[in-house]
Amino acid sequence: MYVYIDNTSRVGGVYMVKSVQEMMPHIAFGGDYNPEQWDEEVWIEDAKLMKEAGVNLVSVGIFSWSMIEREEDLFDFDWLDRVIEILHQHEIGISLATATASPPAWLSKKYPDILAVQPNGVPYQPGSRQHYSPNSKRFRQSVEKLVKKMAERYGDHPALKMWHVNNEYACHLAECYSDESLEAFRTWLKDKYQTIDALNKSWGTAFWSQRYNDWDEIQFPVNLPTFYNPSQKLDYKRFMNDSILELYLLEKNILRELTPEIPIFTNFMYEFKPLNYFQWAKELDFVTWDSYPDPREGKPYRHAMHHDLMRSLKNGQPFYLMEQVTSHVNWRDINLTKKPGEMRLWSYSNVARGGDGVMYFQWRQGRAGAEKFHGAMIPHSNNPESRTYQEVKQLGHELKKLDDLVGATTDAEVAIIFEWENWWAVEHEGKPHNKLSYLDQIYQYYKVLYQKNIAVDFVHPNQDLSKYKVVIAPMLYLMTEETAENLQTYTAAGGNVIVTFFSGIADENDHIHLGGYPAPIRKLLGLTVEEFAPMADEQHNIIISNGQEYRTSLWADIIQLEGAKVVASFKEDWYKKKPAVTVNHFGKGRSFYIGTKPEETYLINFLSGILNELNIESPLVVPQNVEVTVRETANHRFTFILNHNETEVSVKLDQNYVDCFSSEAVYNQITIPGTDVAILKQEK
Repeated sequence: MYVYIDNTSRVGGVYMVKSVQEMMPHIAFGGDYNPEQWDEEVWIEDAKLMKEAGVNLVSVGIFSWSMIEREEDLFDFDWLDRVIEILHQHEIGISLATATASPPAWLSKKYPDILAVQPNGVPYQPGSRQHYSPNSKRFRQSVEKLVKKMAERYGDHPALKMWHVNNEYACHLAECYSDESLEAFRTWLKDKYQTIDALNKSWGTAFWSQRYNDWDEIQFPVNLPTFYNPSQKLDYKRFMNDSILELYLLEKNILRELTPEIPIFTNFMYEFKPLNYFQWAKELDFVTWDSYPDPREGKPYRHAMHHDLMRSLKNGQPFYLMEQVTSHVNWRDINLTKKPGEMRLWSYSNVARGGDGVMYFQWRQGRAGAEKFHGAMIPHSNNPESRTYQEVKQLGHELKKLDDLVGATTDAEVAIIFEWENWWAVEHEGKPHNKLSYLDQIYQYYKVLYQKNIAVDFVHPNQDLSKYKVVIAPMLYLMTEETAENLQTYTAAGGNVIVTFFSGIADENDHIHLGGYPAPIRKLLGLTVEEFAPMADEQHNIIISNGQEYRTSLWADIIQLEGAKVVASFKEDWYKKKPAVTVNHFGKGRSFYIGTKPEETYLINFLSGILNELNIESPLVVPQNVEVTVRETANHRFTFILNHNETEVSVKLDQNYVDCFSSEAVYNQITIPGTDVAILKQEK
């Protein structure tokens, strides 16, 4: 199967890129491999242990620039040739990194202009990683040279399955204040606005005498005596996102030109604030990401949400979990170890939610460096009988039984809107409440759906919403006219939209929509918000719904009805008896508005009522702390039952299944031990 992808480096050019499923027709299993940290005799041992564990893919070369290009234009590929050949002989595929994640010391010394600059004007220094400026012309030239060499040397190697570009873009450094970055920022603004008058209008520079007469008067929104211009700050966030994306595209276009069939990706990180992953995902052949849930969280609903988000970035296409840890990380204040069974269970949570790859950082635990205490598939003991390696080995052999699962998708009837630029804007300073957290609102609604085992997609507010029965828009403060029209079209056609407080307030320039909050969707909601009544940390209120009382906090909207009906009202304070939650019929559908932050119990009852009415339900009735998901191919339906309890549970089955691990028939009921998983298959 081929996926046709437009080549951005050619006008009208088209390349035939092999799908990742064609390159890897199995669940990918393996991890980051850093052979440059070890003597050559270890490489042979590693390859044997990999094969024994069922490893079929490793990422190589991520941090190898200084080993590959020893000094400018002096390249040494001999060691990497040998590594790749050893792995190939052991039938292990290669996810080959372009090695651009961390520039070598000689490059920084020779060309100090590649270094990113801090807000105080001081350049970062080499000695860690990711210290480059994405807008450095010199750095881009060096990247281009290295990537061409890598592609020319290894593009035809039979072990090469995919290209891994850079690594965790912006993880440590998402902003740069160098002179080159300032020049690039001004150029970006010229391209966007064309005229200085248009920029002044979009930035609202009549405020505080901020008007600009020329492009070179514009500076970074940093080191200011008081509040910055929010429109300027928003554009700077957009600019830095675009700058880093340009750096990725530089590599991608070279690789596509020289190796047109090989899939290309870079690894994402959870819901990472600085980068607009919906925008980025369009430029990846498939999505990968790095996941490190904290064992202290208990049942990892945030971990599950991240998987659902990654699956959603390319409209439901399966993704790869490119990094996780077998045991413990090194970078938290206290690095708890995963208990026996947790690594396996959480790995299957990834597969259950759309993952076709189960990878780790890292293969062998390092001896030196800042990450030497970060866990690995092979621990410091180098003991094949260790608990860690035995759990890895068990998982690797189990995954070999899931070839039929590769490419399977998830069908969700509920969507949550997730919008990066809104996230940036809503958490800028100068708001009625400056402790608002966009993610907290997302999590609040997702958690209820997760606990009820309801499949959820995450969507951009402007994409087609018609397939969903329910769409939730938490705190969509930044709302374009296009978004407002999309929500109205969806609802009028029979959809159910749930909008929460502080939504529809500002446009794409962070200018207030006039005409009463929330002006763009005022008719959709059938109400206007007359005032905001934020609550202090120690404050709360009570809402009354169907005679029941529920605690609320953080925020209250003072709502005037314009056709909407009251679902719940406030009990206390000067706005008592005012509406808190409303419903409005709009076309063939309904809009709900939640003008406060209610306690979880209320949301459970509220959402349960809507879900029951629309016949949206869990695939199975299961005990508490049991996760159920479904993935489907053209021929099979896979039901995952993950037991996050430490004790066994029994689950009644409504149909006959085949256990994917034992290949035995299962019917009526299944018992699952604590911290364990069952994967059941049906013919369609």
